[in-house]
Formats: sequence, structure tokens, C-alpha cells
Amino acid sequence: MSDVAAVEQLVVKHQQLKKEISKIIIGQNSVINEILIAIYSGGHALLIGVPGLAKTLMVNTISQALGLDFKRIQFTPDLMPSDILGSEILDESRQFKFIKGPVFSNIILADEINRTPPKTQAALLEAMQERSVTVAGHHYKLDLPYFVLATQNPIEQEGTYPLPEAQLDRFMFAIELAYPSFEEEVDVVKSTTGSAPKQVKSLFSAKEIVEIQQLVRRIPVADNVIEYAVGIVGKTRPNSDAAAELVKQYIDWGAGPRASQNLILGAKTHAAINGKFSPDIEDVQAVAIGILRHRIIKNYKAEAEGITTETIIKSLF
Repeated sequence: MSDVAAVEQLVVKHQQLKKEISKIIIGQNSVINEILIAIYSGGHALLIGVPGLAKTLMVNTISQALGLDFKRIQFTPDLMPSDILGSEILDESRQFKFIKGPVFSNIILADEINRTPPKTQAALLEAMQERSVTVAGHHYKLDLPYFVLATQNPIEQEGTYPLPEAQLDRFMFAIELAYPSFEEEVDVVKSTTGSAPKQVKSLFSAKEIVEIQQLVRRIPVADNVIEYAVGIVGKTRPNSDAAAELVKQYIDWGAGPRASQNLILGAKTHAAINGKFSPDIEDVQAVAIGILRHRIIKNYKAEAEGITTETIIKSLF
């Protein structure tokens, strides 16, 4: 199949997938879009929202519709790295045998990832970047495709450990979930308080997801679009000559080169699911807020004056 035909097929299957997900998840259209863009691009996503917004249900539904293995890890203060990666045990013949942990799955839901100490958070770093883990000196490859979809509660900070910048940077998107509208909440209550549970069909296989990721990599990008994406990231760095005025006033640290890479990958995927064969500047802008939100560190002045990260990012366009 040619790449043009593959993109056209992706548009159709993406719409079918969203329709299937909407049987369970009502509203949250932009959130689902960003999660799917991360998955098609081979990236990870961090979902930030208060309890009760169906973050866990959303990830579970998406994994079912994609036909992928799914494991949930509930992050708690006493969770150890071996609880995630697995550990070696002595079997009956006195030989060490490796028992795989929940990290060996296609989709990992890292629930409330900021509730566990940095030592355990760091256990995911190699898995997220290298798609492999090292336990007791032995190297184990993870099955592809592999995604970490993590959740975080932005309100309650007691007993939490903020994610280190190195780990935050490995998430392609940071996605903020808002409360549903009145009409959406009415639909949620109607659909969840009845007796007939809805089933989600699997529309993809693991092999098809890997092929979509390879297709996204092959999509051509014009030099001016790459320069635009790199230019936006450069403007987020307060010490740079190109820094925007708002950035110089309100930002301590800007985004790194991984943000530029993710902007282009995200723009390619955004173009493909909308039936375009090459991304333009609008595609970069469409994914920029989710990709840059967690890579920009505001200063105390921004906090005091109520300047949001989104306002600063939009000013860069």
C-alpha cells in the first residue's frame, strides 16, 4: 500500500476509533485527540485532572479499542521499583528466574504517578525512552508498541513527589482535563446509572499501530515548518536572543530540543488524521500547547500575576 493510501485509510480508521471510544467516554474530544496523536506518534502522555473525570476509564477504553495489552499500576508512597519492573526469584531448581512486572505491556496506566518517591518514578525512565528495562544486570526489550499514560491530580499536593524535569520531558503531551459541560454531565449520568453496559470493539492490532508510527515518520515536512517549530521552542528560552517579551518577564526555564522533535512528530500526525499528506504551520500550532505546557517553568512573578502557561505559549504564535 502506498503512503497516500495509508494516510487515507488512517483518516477513516481514526474516525471509527473515536466513534467507538465515544460509546463509553462522553465529550473530552480534544483530550482523546491528543492521546491518540501521542500513540500514533509513539509518544507518552500525562493526564492532569481532578478525581472523577474518567482518566482511568479513558485509558482503559482507548487500549481496548486499539486492541492492545493494558496494565494499570497504582502509584503509592510504598511502591518499589521491583513492583513495576519485576524481580528475580529462586525457582525449584535453585536457578534465578525473572518474573516480569506490569511494565511489560503495550499500554501502562501509571495512576497518580506523583504519589511515589523519585526512586520508583525513575524506574520508568529507561522504559519510556529506550523501550527496554535493566534488572540485575540483564537487559530486557519491551514489546512494541509501548506507551506510558500517566495521571496526576493537580489539587492535592500533600504526600506527593513532583515529577523531575527529566521525566516530565519524556512525556510528549501534558493534557489538562476540564470538567464536562452541563449537557455532557447529564449524558454521563444517564449512561452510567442504567443497567446496560456498553462494549468497545477492537479496531486495531499491535502490528497496525507500529505501522502507523512508521508511516508518521515517513511523512515529509517542508523546511519552513521545521524552522517554525524550532523557532517557537527557541522563543521559550528566556536567555535566548529570540525570546519573546512575555517569556523574558515570566519564564525561568524554556523547552529543550525534545520539544522541537515532538512538535514536528505531533504536527505530522495531526496532518495525517486530518487527511493532509504534509504538515503546515497550523498543524504545529494545533499541538503546541499540549507539547510545551510541561516543559516551561514559570517564575514567581507569573504565579503572582496569574499568568497562565497557555497564555505565554499562544503569544509565541
